[in-house]
Amino acid sequence: MNVTTKSQSTESTKRYWLYKLRKDHDLTQEQIAKLAGIERSTYTKAENGYPVSIETAKAIGKVFGISWVKFFEE
Repeated sequence: MNVTTKSQSTESTKRYWLYKLRKDHDLTQEQIAKLAGIERSTYTKAENGYPVSIETAKAIGKVFGISWVKFFEE
């Protein structure tokens, strides 16, 4: 049986860099979502690697001071 720990599943997400960025800033998903003007569930999906709109990528990117293009790079 293959058991995945929480940290393993987090590290394997497509956007681990986004998770780490949020943690490095000591912010919750709710706080980032509020600063970006999006729903928390939208932010969570972005962090978990689901596709995001350009508008959402720009909003989150603005909060962290990063280019929105990073969301579309592999």
